Amino acid sequence: MSTTAVPLTEIPGVSLRELTVHTDERGSFVETYRAEWFPDRPKMLQGNRADSVAGVLRGLHFHRNQADYWYVTSGRILVALADLRPGSPTEGKTATHEIGDGLPFGVYIPPGVAHGYYAAEACTMTYLVDQTYDPSDELGVTWDDPDLGIAWGTETPILSGRDQHNPRVRDLDPAILVPFASA
Repeated sequence: MSTTAVPLTEIPGVSLRELTVHTDERGSFVETYRAEWFPDRPKMLQGNRADSVAGVLRGLHFHRNQADYWYVTSGRILVALADLRPGSPTEGKTATHEIGDGLPFGVYIPPGVAHGYYAAEACTMTYLVDQTYDPSDELGVTWDDPDLGIAWGTETPILSGRDQHNPRVRDLDPAILVPFASA
């Protein structure tokens, strides 16, 4: 087994880690995270869990200071990513990946990359972050921004009040964006 994650070619700094699931007659076991998989990244400081009913879309969110590491413990989600970092070789590009049941991946998301997910079925996601919660670092863009063109597989998701009012990328103040730093 490799000790590092595989960089996502579509967006620098994002990494996917294929996880090894060990099964036997009792069930299964999987290591979901090891700090050594991301040796040049800050250590994770806080763990969170999100349970979503079918039809929920969370995002798109981004942070200036916080990185996330996502793992789906049950169900399956479509992860969407958008590189909002000025100066990135993939600035403005998007990527989507399915993770969860049958697709044992963890995904590392650096600051400045907008991220969200759609739960076509009920799911549970755990995630680690490298900063403790700071509401001033919770930023977002609208999930259906036509300039991003993300194919979510739904046109009528269940959204939080906040996510219903996120701005388009073109309406963001450039001062809040995180400049690209090669990872």
